[in-house]
Amino acid sequence: MIFEDVHWIDPTSLELLDRTVERIRMLPVLLVVTFRPEFTPPWSGQPHVSMMTLGRLGQRDGVALVEHVLGQQDLPAEAIQGIVERTDGVPLYLEEFTKAVAEMCAEGDHAQSTASSASLGIPATLHASLMARLDRLGAAKKVAQIAAVIGREFSHDLLAAVAPYAATELRAFIDQLTSSGMVFRRGTAADSLYLFKHALVQDAAYNTLLRRPRQQLHGKIARTLEELFPGRAAREPEVLAHHFAKAGQAARAIDYWLIAGKQAAQRSANLEAIDHFSRGLKALEALPLGSEKDWKELALQTALGTALISVHGYAASQTGAAYARARILCRKFGDAAALHATLSGEFVYHFVRGDRAMMRRLTKEARRTAERTGDDAFQLAGHRMDGITAMYDGSFIEASHEFETILSLYDPDRHRPPPVLYIHDPKISALAYLAILKWILGQSDTARGLAIEALRYAEELKQANLTAHVRTYAGAGLHELLGETSAVRRHADAIVALADQHSLHYWRLNGLFLRGWAIAQGASVEEGLAVMRQNLRARSALGVSWYHVRYLCMLATTLQKSGAAESALAVVAEAKDQAACHCEHMWDAEVERIEAEMLEVCARSTVECEARFQSALVTARRQSAKSFELRAALGLAKLWAEHGRGDEARDLLWPLYESFTEGFNTRDLTQARQLLDKLH
Repeated sequence: MIFEDVHWIDPTSLELLDRTVERIRMLPVLLVVTFRPEFTPPWSGQPHVSMMTLGRLGQRDGVALVEHVLGQQDLPAEAIQGIVERTDGVPLYLEEFTKAVAEMCAEGDHAQSTASSASLGIPATLHASLMARLDRLGAAKKVAQIAAVIGREFSHDLLAAVAPYAATELRAFIDQLTSSGMVFRRGTAADSLYLFKHALVQDAAYNTLLRRPRQQLHGKIARTLEELFPGRAAREPEVLAHHFAKAGQAARAIDYWLIAGKQAAQRSANLEAIDHFSRGLKALEALPLGSEKDWKELALQTALGTALISVHGYAASQTGAAYARARILCRKFGDAAALHATLSGEFVYHFVRGDRAMMRRLTKEARRTAERTGDDAFQLAGHRMDGITAMYDGSFIEASHEFETILSLYDPDRHRPPPVLYIHDPKISALAYLAILKWILGQSDTARGLAIEALRYAEELKQANLTAHVRTYAGAGLHELLGETSAVRRHADAIVALADQHSLHYWRLNGLFLRGWAIAQGASVEEGLAVMRQNLRARSALGVSWYHVRYLCMLATTLQKSGAAESALAVVAEAKDQAACHCEHMWDAEVERIEAEMLEVCARSTVECEARFQSALVTARRQSAKSFELRAALGLAKLWAEHGRGDEARDLLWPLYESFTEGFNTRDLTQARQLLDKLH
């Protein structure tokens, strides 16, 4: 396999190449990649990748290449020597100079001459050589110029639609270009595709045009694509954006950059989407101040925020900046659809960063807007924001009610957002978080059913970011709480694979952490711990707060398993600080329970351990968190039983166990049943 000139690679092709390099690690494949020094390959240093710097050709190889290009044509030795010296061992230069000189010799009957290289008129530079070769094409030069404006690769049908020549005349000119070696042909007749031999050849032809005629050609190509090739225009809007931009028609270019970005986002080509939206924002600089410019910027910023979330994560500064700017523009126009997307995106940005004050503020704004406009989208957004905030606060019944309200109101035909905004689908959020909430409330079987429904709906939407979200929370998150390690590993691997495929950096960190946890539950504890620590640090570096307390709890219990109970206590202290810093109360009961267990392992006083368990019980009961209450009660009952207080342990545990109506095959209820059997 060969990838040439990778310094010019586009984001999607680079993703393909990244995946290819990884996939061939264990395969009998030779992959050759060529690039200029300005490109930094992300695979350098990997054991199956070798780097080789290609030097310039020496005297002997240079002469051999010149003679190969000449074929049966003769040039004086002095001329060959002059070509080799002037081209400094660069193969492309050698080839082009040789062809330029050979063509001049053939035209001037110098083939058998013994004249000096100066008399042969060897061009001073590669550019001069290419320009001279183009000039010798005669009328065909015009076709080369038009083709160069179309692009490095161009089709016969588009060239024929743009060039002012009859079919026979155009065919003759194209034959002249291909016979010169400046253009390669693929295919036959009207289906032919053509490719300039090198980008520098295209550049030379392109730069022979004056600015005004060049702009006119770009405009004509764009209009021709719109009118005569609507299928291609629909498939490749970025091509029309490029031509309209070069034609000086910035407004038309921006419209097509927006379409191109949305198409890329819809197929989860997120890096490409960001590139298209960013080009659109750059093109805005050419527009005069006014409403049209602001409307276009609003559309671009809103769409860009979604793509930025996918790649850089909810908490990334770029994400916050895009939504902040969109919010300013929303206030100016009062556009409901844009405001909905902006509020949703900005809320998630502050939620994941742990800014509770902004969460409250944005939730109130969504509620006020819903009341003022009667808009269903804002009503659902308000329920979603209230549900997330209540969950964050540890108000689990309230959170559950808000998410269930979403499910009762949600109509896919009316409420499913456009694909580019799927990142904020309210039903997905409701299902994913409800799965965790129902487990916390003691309804394990219900939680499993919601998780299955969330995964099914994510498959229906086929949006990478939403699928990663569901697998993280309704998938791995729920199964971790249930203690089902193999299922966590299955979801973690799927998250990492999805993230690698679609450049979802934030989700990749979560997936790797969960994979590390699953590894550590087996025999490779230290290996798993290393992965967990590494990705926790990376999440923190992104400014991520959401679910961090839970991940710290998972790290602490894993450290305890490895025999590092004191280190585990330090991690618990970090979890408490994290929760206090962001006023997060979702995991309060779990943090207190885990701390009690760590203190017990570290042989601290029984009174201190009992106090922590009791505190966890009080917190869990206040929050109606039956599963957390069961875990705290189970820990305290074990402690009491070990100190001869079996009757108290049974009286604590039995009524709680009896209050459960489902999930009796889960790990926690099974352990409770086993302990109760011992206590009877």
